[in-house]
Amino acid sequence: METLEVKIVMPPLMLLLIWGRHASKLTKEEEDEEYLKEEEAGAGHTHLLVQPSCITGKMRDYQRVGLNWMIRLYENGINGIIADEMGLGKSLQTISLLGYLREFRGITGPHMVVAPKSTLVNWMNEIKRFCPILRAVKFLGNPHERKYIREELLVAGKFDVCVTSFEMAIKEKTTLRRFSWCYIIIDEAHRIKNENSLLSKTMRIYNTNYRLLITGTPLQEEVVQQLHKVLRPFLLRKLKSDVEKGLPPKKETILKVGMSQMQKQYYKALLQKDLEVVNAGGERKRLLNIAMQLRKCCYHPYLFQGVEPGPLYTTGDHLVTNAGKMVLLDKLLPKLKERDSRVLIFSQMTRLLDILEDYLMFCGYLYCRIDGNTGGEDRDASIDAFNKPGSEKFVFLLSIRAGGLGINLAIADIVILYDSDRNPQVDLQAQDRAHRIGQKKEVQVFRFCTEHTIEEKVIERAYKKLALDALLLQMVRFGAEMVFSSKDSTITDEDIDKIIAKGEEATAELDAKMKKFIEDAIKFKMDDSVYI
Repeated sequence: METLEVKIVMPPLMLLLIWGRHASKLTKEEEDEEYLKEEEAGAGHTHLLVQPSCITGKMRDYQRVGLNWMIRLYENGINGIIADEMGLGKSLQTISLLGYLREFRGITGPHMVVAPKSTLVNWMNEIKRFCPILRAVKFLGNPHERKYIREELLVAGKFDVCVTSFEMAIKEKTTLRRFSWCYIIIDEAHRIKNENSLLSKTMRIYNTNYRLLITGTPLQEEVVQQLHKVLRPFLLRKLKSDVEKGLPPKKETILKVGMSQMQKQYYKALLQKDLEVVNAGGERKRLLNIAMQLRKCCYHPYLFQGVEPGPLYTTGDHLVTNAGKMVLLDKLLPKLKERDSRVLIFSQMTRLLDILEDYLMFCGYLYCRIDGNTGGEDRDASIDAFNKPGSEKFVFLLSIRAGGLGINLAIADIVILYDSDRNPQVDLQAQDRAHRIGQKKEVQVFRFCTEHTIEEKVIERAYKKLALDALLLQMVRFGAEMVFSSKDSTITDEDIDKIIAKGEEATAELDAKMKKFIEDAIKFKMDDSVYI
């Protein structure tokens, strides 16, 4: 009889989940003692009808559901993934679990929270706010500061929760491996999706009884389909539309604008320079570079070296008139200011944020800014300044990667995506800085798009989540005829209300198109044409 060998390949997040108690091997006597304690505590039968008394503030019903789910995992010795949609209070649910362990089980830890550097202050504030009896230590800083923390604060018995960054988890692994952790909690856990990355390998060497992964980004659809039955007991995901009925809606509108004369000039020059590559369907690397240069032209021609007039470089109307999106922004912001809106503007490029910063100074708008170069203290000060009651800060400039994670800016009701990320999840994370618990107004998302250019296809691709070389080639070719047929500016002098109305209509058309796309299989021809 032949033996059938079945091999199950686990995704990286599952590897971390099943790597539960490996490092804390107990003796038979210790294991028996632990099981006895769990039996005495009624393991496997706990269901809280009210939140732990140590948790300040009122937990929502669905958050208590999440807490009870995590308690069941704990009682059964199972790790888990809490994957609620962004903005539903995953950190509060997690903190309530640690509070439960202290209040009902007498377990003070130690626990370790590993998260993006930009979110550490928020974690510390949330712990202090929701469960002040927990003694939390932030393990971050220069070598001298970390030495003090190691010797004076990060000492067994002196703390309950260590909050640290991914970088520190790698750099300070010798220190952190000294502890036998009760829970290791990994925020933005999609950062460890590559099991061969240094971060993923490092997180697997720590001694811990339990692991809890937190992510607002769901697993890829095909992975869920393959592992649905395996993952179901370990993964909890709730959507805002299902549980947070009182949260005001979020509305996205794509605002299309033409190119300035300067933009057309450079867009055409870029296409002419690499026309042979585009028409012949050249190698992927060169196509990607062309695509990147074309997108920069759509953002602002001043992103190219030597285009901005100077030196001396000056602020002025030229910042607006030479880029279609800046004309659009210049029409939109006064309207938003009139109705007392607060605005988040996201871009992928810090150099574009520099241009926007010059523009805001020129117009006299008060603003804050966070990008990848912003230090921890400056980042926290900017967030506090924007969120402060009565703050006069009108605009918050954020790089989409640095500002799209773990920052609560629910005081804002307008999100402007100056440019779109190829990964739609990144843009969703950015939008949910405003659309989250605590938001009182409808959140309007304005996605800027330069019409008849590569950007239209970037947005379609983001909606479709397709990574196809044929589509990349079509993106580069798209709009070329429109660009070559005219060299004049195609920026219109329409009123901003008309632009928004047209944008709403175009967005509705795209939504309908995407619905049909989901229903029908996409058909490709070998000549790189795409039929939808």
